[in-house]
Amino acid sequence: MLTKAAPSDLGSRVPFDADRLDRLMDEAGLDVLVVTSKHNVQYLLGGHRAFFFDYMDAMGLSRYLPVFVYVKGALDKAAYFGHRLEGFQTEVKPFWVATSQTSASGSVDATQKAIDYIRRLGLRLRRIGVETAFLPLDAGTALRGAFPDVEIADALVVLERQRARKSAAELDKLRIASDHVIDSMLAVVANHGPGTTKEELSEALRREETNRGLTFEYCLIAAGASHNRAPSPQKWEIGDVLSVDSGGNYHGYIGDVARMAILGEPDTELDELLAEIEEVQQTAFRSIKAGAMGNCIYAAAEPLVRRSRQHNHLHFLAHGMGLVSHEAPRLTNSGPVPYTDDDAHRPLDAGMVISVETTLLHPRRGLIKLEDTAVVTDNGYEIYGDRARGWLRGGTSL
Repeated sequence: MLTKAAPSDLGSRVPFDADRLDRLMDEAGLDVLVVTSKHNVQYLLGGHRAFFFDYMDAMGLSRYLPVFVYVKGALDKAAYFGHRLEGFQTEVKPFWVATSQTSASGSVDATQKAIDYIRRLGLRLRRIGVETAFLPLDAGTALRGAFPDVEIADALVVLERQRARKSAAELDKLRIASDHVIDSMLAVVANHGPGTTKEELSEALRREETNRGLTFEYCLIAAGASHNRAPSPQKWEIGDVLSVDSGGNYHGYIGDVARMAILGEPDTELDELLAEIEEVQQTAFRSIKAGAMGNCIYAAAEPLVRRSRQHNHLHFLAHGMGLVSHEAPRLTNSGPVPYTDDDAHRPLDAGMVISVETTLLHPRRGLIKLEDTAVVTDNGYEIYGDRARGWLRGGTSL
């Protein structure tokens, strides 16, 4: 299915800051973007995800590959090439782009349709930006062969910086996701008692999040003195701490929070340990505001970690959140996910979203952790899902 939109209709329908994207492309020397990741296609199309391929990519001898073409400074030349099954969705909600074609059946087919379209534009191309981590070899080979004299460059950082400032609509989705994950955790903890396995708790959380309209992504769960966070037959018993860290997404935007529970009452040591983690979290929050350098968050939190009696077992991490876990701003080059810390040396912008987490791997008491979603505002910060921060009591609704 091929559809055309009148260029005069495009300005008010574009779901992102096109001027910002043009500036980022200009800085990177890119003439055209060929975008193929689900999350960036969703962002550029204003929320579209192929419902048939939401949980998979493989089909037959190939795979689903969405292809979004963006020409710098030319909104009327933006185009989308998708799978034939996406035609049902375009009938219900047409895309904003001037040209869209939903007739492809595989990765090379979709890429070839994009190649033919770019050739018809007759552009003088120097560099085409692609997402090298999300471009399969067969599609990349076809693109390279079609433009042998054009440099193919990685545009991942350009697209990541574009997404770093969230719109009001995106922030609403993140708020909803965070609130629903917290509500789901509260329900699971209240409705389960001694002898419940970690597998059962994780499955209960999946149901709670799904019933609230989220797509359940994961549950990292630790019980008792163990630091193992995989769902397992291990049982949650009286006196055991329970760490629940879950990501549930709302229309693609991830609510990622962690809270603590216990069966029974926490003793003085547990109260003090969780209070210390909360102090690190709150200190990190207070450093956040638009215009502050990205490294201010670590500069605020790390002195507390170093001074702690638990410093050998205490870990602090701050990373960007949105459509992708660990997206921009990227604030450390020594975290568990390898990347550079470019955004630590840049000012924070209003609309950036940062996951702030402090984890204690206590050798006797188990894993104790808080994780929160912090949004940068002009005057400071806002925390989504800002509740249930103390010890939650298990089994209170039984």
